[in-house]
Amino acid sequence: MEMTQVADIVNELNKQYIGEDAVSAVDANDIVDTGAEILDTDKMDHYVRDLIDHIGKVVFVNRPYTGGTPSVMMESWEFGAVEEKITYEGIPEAEDNDTWDLRDGRSYDPNIFYKPDVSAKFFSKRRTFDIPMSFAQRQVKSAFSNAGQLQAFFSMIETAISTGMTVKMDSLVEATINNFIVTTYGDGTGGPRLCKLLTEYAAFTGKQAPSAATALSDTDFNKFLAFAISRKATQMRKLSTLFNEGGKPRHTPADKLHLILHNDALMASEMYLQSDTFHNDFVKLPGAESVAFWQGSGNAFAFADTSKIIITPEGAQSPVTVSNVIGVLFDREALGVSNLDRRVTTNYNPKGEFTNNWYKFDAGYFNDFNENGVVFVLA
Repeated sequence: MEMTQVADIVNELNKQYIGEDAVSAVDANDIVDTGAEILDTDKMDHYVRDLIDHIGKVVFVNRPYTGGTPSVMMESWEFGAVEEKITYEGIPEAEDNDTWDLRDGRSYDPNIFYKPDVSAKFFSKRRTFDIPMSFAQRQVKSAFSNAGQLQAFFSMIETAISTGMTVKMDSLVEATINNFIVTTYGDGTGGPRLCKLLTEYAAFTGKQAPSAATALSDTDFNKFLAFAISRKATQMRKLSTLFNEGGKPRHTPADKLHLILHNDALMASEMYLQSDTFHNDFVKLPGAESVAFWQGSGNAFAFADTSKIIITPEGAQSPVTVSNVIGVLFDREALGVSNLDRRVTTNYNPKGEFTNNWYKFDAGYFNDFNENGVVFVLA
């Protein structure tokens, strides 16, 4: 099993996630397996030692963060390291039915061996990081009036750690989705796996397509957006080789279909389309989850930033930029996070009378381009 440290990567991603840095290139080679602001701890002791005077009121900013990434978490297992994915390749061929073609003197051999065409794909890479934190109860007691305040203080720190862990986990999940989007996008020339919405709108309606900047405020375009996504979802239910990179016969039933949309597109559909329609079910998008941004918010949550991905796809050497990404429709088995292991280890230091805690996280992030996937962009 290959274990890669990703602490530096998740710290970099955090800054884009919270809008501290602009959207910039991310290398997915150290994140995705294709089958192949945090608490300022260095100043905490100095801060605590300054708490000499009695404090009349203590307020702890204790706001848990639950994150907002799409639900692509999968199961975990305790033993073993490699996930093996076994697939029947192709479609079994038919032969003539001899029952209705019996001939005098002909032998009908029932002992021929027909080998099933099966392949296996192995996912063995994991990514890991930890967040260290020292707790010293005896030294900080003098800063508080009672045990309740002391407990609230450490609860606040625990919440900060949990928030930091969640943000880092979210950023790795987003990188996994973004790697799938950019790889599926390919060179941008189009095809069954890339839906260039403005181009297809003009061809389908015979009208002048709106600009990327105004498209989501155009009611007619939002109708076409709902139509285009629903059409692809229906097409992917049929057994086809067109919607995956490997050209494998695949089908994605409705219960295995996953749709993630940029939040602006989902809200535009609800505000400009469903609010003006008597029967919402006729124009409702199929079970969409939404993201506020694909990689980062930029410094103002501008659509140009939130709809942009800059990532070096797994297996590539240089970053690729894809702009105006509206959504991605994919099979449940096409991407995900598996074998998540979140735990805490501790060590008590009797000389200094403090406890060190390491909040550890391991998981495998995978893309399988032999499964169905379609990307939607404003182009």
